[in-house]
This record gives sequence, C-alpha cells and structure tokens, in this order.
Amino acid sequence: GTGTVSPQVKVELELFHPKSMSSESSPLLRQESDARRTLQERIVDVFRPNSRSRSPAGFESAGQGIHSTQGLGITSDSHVRARLLESYDSSDPASEQQSYLGTAGGQFGYGGIGNSVAASSGDDPLGSRPESEYTSQMKSSTSALSMNEHKKLYISYYIPFFNWIRQYRWEFLRGDLIAAITISSIYIPMALSLASNLAHAPPVNGLYSFVIHPFVYAILGSCPLLVIGPEAAGSLLTGAIVKACVLNKNSDDNGAENAIVIGISTAMSGAMIFLAGLTRLGFLDNVLSRPFLRGFITAIGFVIFVDQLIPELGLAEIAKDAGVSHGTSVSKLSFIVRHARECHALTAIVSLVSFSVIMIFRTLKKWMMPRFPKVIYFPDRFIVVVLSAILAWSLDWESKGLELLGQTESSGSLFEFNWPFRFEHMEHIRTAMSKTFIITLLGFFESSVAAKGLGDSQPDGIQGMHMSANREMVALGVANFIGGCFMALPAFGGYGRSKVNVQTGARSPMSSIFISIITLVAILVLLPYLYYLPKAVLCSMISVVAYSLVEECPHDLIFFFRLRGWTELTLMLLIFTTTIFYSLELGMAFGIGLSVVILIRHATKPRIQILGKIPGPAARFENAELHPDNVELVEGALIVKIPEPLTFANTGDLKNRLRRLELYGSSRAHPSLPRMRSPEHNKNIIFDVHGVTSIDGSGTQVLYEIVQSYTDRGVRVFFSRVPNDSVFLMFERSGIVEQCGGLTHFVPHVDEALQLAETEDRTDII
Repeated sequence: GTGTVSPQVKVELELFHPKSMSSESSPLLRQESDARRTLQERIVDVFRPNSRSRSPAGFESAGQGIHSTQGLGITSDSHVRARLLESYDSSDPASEQQSYLGTAGGQFGYGGIGNSVAASSGDDPLGSRPESEYTSQMKSSTSALSMNEHKKLYISYYIPFFNWIRQYRWEFLRGDLIAAITISSIYIPMALSLASNLAHAPPVNGLYSFVIHPFVYAILGSCPLLVIGPEAAGSLLTGAIVKACVLNKNSDDNGAENAIVIGISTAMSGAMIFLAGLTRLGFLDNVLSRPFLRGFITAIGFVIFVDQLIPELGLAEIAKDAGVSHGTSVSKLSFIVRHARECHALTAIVSLVSFSVIMIFRTLKKWMMPRFPKVIYFPDRFIVVVLSAILAWSLDWESKGLELLGQTESSGSLFEFNWPFRFEHMEHIRTAMSKTFIITLLGFFESSVAAKGLGDSQPDGIQGMHMSANREMVALGVANFIGGCFMALPAFGGYGRSKVNVQTGARSPMSSIFISIITLVAILVLLPYLYYLPKAVLCSMISVVAYSLVEECPHDLIFFFRLRGWTELTLMLLIFTTTIFYSLELGMAFGIGLSVVILIRHATKPRIQILGKIPGPAARFENAELHPDNVELVEGALIVKIPEPLTFANTGDLKNRLRRLELYGSSRAHPSLPRMRSPEHNKNIIFDVHGVTSIDGSGTQVLYEIVQSYTDRGVRVFFSRVPNDSVFLMFERSGIVEQCGGLTHFVPHVDEALQLAETEDRTDII
C-alpha cells in the first residue's frame, strides 16, 4: 500500500527493527537497539509453544505446556503463531514491518480477538493489507499484552490467591492435608485452652480463630506457609481487657458479654493493623529491639505460668475469695506459697502428669527429629486430651472435685455475627484501646519474625510469592477484623506452628484452608465430646507454652553478658521487673519509652571525626582517634570528616562537637579540661563531606552558621568530596559557597584542600 502511517504505528513498528539499527555507529543507538531487541524477544516468547512467561512475581502458567494468551488481545492459534515466528526470522526490515502488521495482533489488536483466527486462516496472506487501511482503533498487540499483563500482575500481587491457585498441583494435596491434620491435632486443644483459661471466653471462640483467620490469610497473605492462629500473649492481654470491661464490674462470669468484648478487641486490632498497612508502616517491625521483645515476652511467659498454677492446684475458688485473681504475678505467687497445703490433690496430680507427659514428648521429639523426621507427626497433645477425657468419664472425676470443661457450645448460635463498633460498645472500646494497641504491636512483630524466618517459598512449592510487611499488615488486619465480627480471639502468625507446617510437608497456602475446614468440622461434630476434658489438662498445655516463651531468655542473657551489652541487659531487666511487679501495660509502655529514648539518642549523636595524614608519599587520611599511632595531625589545619547525612536530628549538637575538636583534637575529651590544641592549628578548617549524601534545610542552616562563625574569626573553610549535585545545590542556595570564598574552596580531595590552604597562607605572608 502507499498510504501514510500514523505516528503511533510508526513508533510501534520501530520496536521490531533491531536489525536495521545494528549498523549505527552511535553507542546510544546501539544500546537502544539492544533494548528493543530484548522487548521483541519477550513478546515472541509469549507466542512460542511449550514456553513459560518470564514476567515477574510468579506470573507463570505452572503445570501447563503451552502459555495461555486468553484475555491478552493475542490469538493462541498455532498456525498464526507459527507464521508470526516466521515473520520475526525475516532478515528484510520491510518484510518485518509488513508481517507484523499482518499478524492477528497487528490487524485486530486489543479489540479483534474473536476474529483473529478466522482472518488468519483465510486466503489473505499476512502483510498483504495496505498500511492506509489501518485505523487508530487497531491497537498494537504489544500494548495489549503490556496492559493486561500489568493488570494481572497487580491483582496477583495484592491478592496472592490468584497467583498460587494457578500453580496448585495435585501432588501438593497430600502434603498440605497431612500438615493440616497434624497442626489441627496439636492446636485445636491449644485454642480451647487459650480461650477458656487466658481470654476468659467460651472455648468455641478460640476455635473460631482457627476457622476464619487461616482462611482469610490464605487468600491475602504474602507468606505461603505461615499459619495464623491465637497466641498466648495476645490471649492473655485479651483476658485483661475482659477483666477490665466485664469481670471487675460484674462478679458473674457472663460468657456472652465476654465474647462481645473479645470480638471488639479483635476487630479493633484488625482495624489498627489494616490502616497501618494502607499507610505503609511496615517498617515498624524494625523499631522494637531484640532485648525489648525478649524482656517483655519472658515476662509474659512468667505471668502466664504463675496464672496457671492457681487452677492447676485447684485453688481458683480460694483465690477468687481472697481477691488475688486480678492481682500482680508477685501477689499470686505469694498466695500460692501461703495456701499450698489447701490444694486439691486430684487436680494437682492430673496437672503435673499432663505437664510432665507433654514436656517429655516435646523433648523426645527434639532429640529424635534429626534421625527420625516423621516423629513430628505424632499427636502427643491430642492423645493426652483424649485419654484424660476418657479417664475423667470412666473414673467419674467430676464427682471427686476435678473441674471439667463442660458445655462448649456457644452462648448464642454458631458463628453469630456481631458488629463490634456499635454505639453501645463505646465504653468497651475506650477501655480496650491501649491493650489492643499492644496486642497489635506484638502480634505483627511475631508474624513478621515468623514470616522472615520461613522465607518466601519452598523450592518445590508455590513460586513467586514474596513477603511484604505492608501486605502482611493488610492481610492480618482483614483477617482479624472479620474474626472480630464473629467474636473470635485475635490471631497472628506463629513461628512454632508454621515450622511444623513446613516440616510435615505443606507446600502451599492450601494447608491453611484445610486447617480451617478441619476446625469447622471439629466445631460442628466434636464439641459435645469435649465435655469430660479436665480443665487441669488445658492449664498444663498453657504452662508448656509459657515455658517455651521463657526458655530462650537464658541464651540471650548469656550472649549479651559475653558482649558486655549492659544497656541491653538493663533494658531486659527493667521491662521484666516492671511487668511482673505491676502490670503488662506499664511494662510495655516502659519498654517502648526506653527503646524510643535509646533510638533518639543514637540518631541525634553526631559522628564527626578528626582526620590525620598517614606518613608516606600517598595522600591518605584516617581517623586520628582510632589510629593515633599511625597518623600525623596536619599543622595549621583541622580536617573534619562528616560520615553521615545531616538532618535536624543530628546537627543540634554539631557545634559543640566541633568546638571540642578545636580545643582538644578529640570529641571524647571532657569539656572541663584545659585547652590542649593551639589556635594556630585551626587557621584552616577542611570538611570532608563525602558521607553527607543528603542534607535537609535545618542541617544546612546549622552548617551555614558554623561556616559563618569560622569566617568571622578569620578561619578559612574548605569543603572536599561533595557527594552529589543536590547537596551542593543546598550549599549554594544557603550561601555557604559564597561564605567560604567561592567555588575555589570546593575541591575533589582533602589533599587538594591542604595544598590550596598552604598557597593562601603563603599569599597572605607575601
């Protein structure tokens, strides 16, 4: 044809002319040609039979031999695909242009999917249509591919379910199902214990957390093998909320009212973490230090262990009458010592035996795991639950004073919906706010640690799922908000059960969905059979969890003691003692306050250095304070290195630090000492600012005042190794360049600044 081609078509045609660009002599053109050739190869690869898309974020069609192009504006007809590949092999640029326009993508583009196969199988040869017949509505297949691929990538990124479900294969099913059964046998009894003993909730509400949360997280979560469920710390804090809202105001234990308060706290926690994810606050998991978390988690473990001793010894009623049920851990421990002789013998024996059996099996599993990995499948806790229930029924332990779990049905209908943010709940919301924030913070941090420990994916499992702190916040927030609407306990990721999930063969998030299904079946079928389950057994399970929270503390204590980390040890000790002697809230607040103070102190401390020259022909300079024997201070000049960006936070004390360097030649000298450095050695100040990769307005203002004070005293100021244009532009706009004496005082190297200073000294003498 002889018609004209629109500019859009011309640009798209140039994408497929890499060969015509190869003869250009310009390196820029050759680079552009290579980029175009790469794009062409990628587009061709989409059409190639038995290929896999090379798009990011796991956008592959796993388990399929032929790439699917449905919805991309491209025909999957093998005949057209073959002719398209033939057209790309052509060595004639003109034929390439015609053959591209003749393909199904070129003719029909984004809107002609339905007619592409028919057109390609007709008598009209590819490329025979005149160029003038192509209208603006005939969009490029390249644009269609890019547009639709990006849409799918975005959807798969923010809703990972659409990524992993396309990769799911039948061989994953066995491992996912076995892992789900194993975890359910261990953690369903645990959920009952957490709900009834720590959260003061109906036991079934603990099971709701294993129905709703894992299912929602499997759809939205970015870590494929992370298992979501209730935790001991979160359940304990939830129980504290129930005490504050209900039990302290009403002596009767109202299960329905308790469940409503739990739903409110769970939904509030979900809303908090969801909003944090939307505002991209995922970096907060790096704020809390390891000593802070170890001190607080150890304190929680101690609090839980002491709390469970009272029902394990059968002293619950006596403690309630004595008014210590809601006291501190120290007061409870004192109560146990005073009333040890009044304990119920059968309850104490059942508790001790259950705790010992679980701990023995736990130790044996750790010891045997390296040689016999399948020992992890042994459901020791499930067996303890079943045997204890059978013994309680057959030996009639209830008549002998042993407290049983009793009726486990919900106070209302199963999965009753309750909107948590009603106006009549405002008093509960205000009371629960502070503790809910702590639950959210601890839960997110534990989930983040677990997700990072597991990694992104298994080598032989789901691919292309990458952990993102912000998306984790959104997934956990949605799961907890929905769970709160059904009065479930707060649930977050746990490293222990997630590790069991991996070790028992899980390959995909489908294991979490199976956990939800198995727990749902347990609620509908097995709950009536749990009537005879002794509460002492559930308390023993919680005590094992408390022990696991405390057992890692000695390792960290020894580690920090070996490092002489007195700050870390002090922080751990203060948080632990504050928590056990007063309350969880004060311990958490105290720990956060100390951590913030330490963080601010570290961030606001200037790290300027005085440099000295290493003897020798080469112009090398090192920190004079770190290498006092290997460097020589330069006479008549003070060389100051600023190794970090300057902001309002770290420039407040910069003047005082520089003054110490002028007077003493060291920033570590005490200001009460007499002057140790002669003023003659400070006639020239050279700033090595290579580390100042950025500077804000406040930092620039402080630096300008410093330079001005030097120049007013007749001191020359030089700047060397300015790292980038943005920093220099701030110097220029603020007047620092002019105040120093112009551009001549800005040099590439420290040695050049020294030479320039010597030259100006000689000029002044002359």
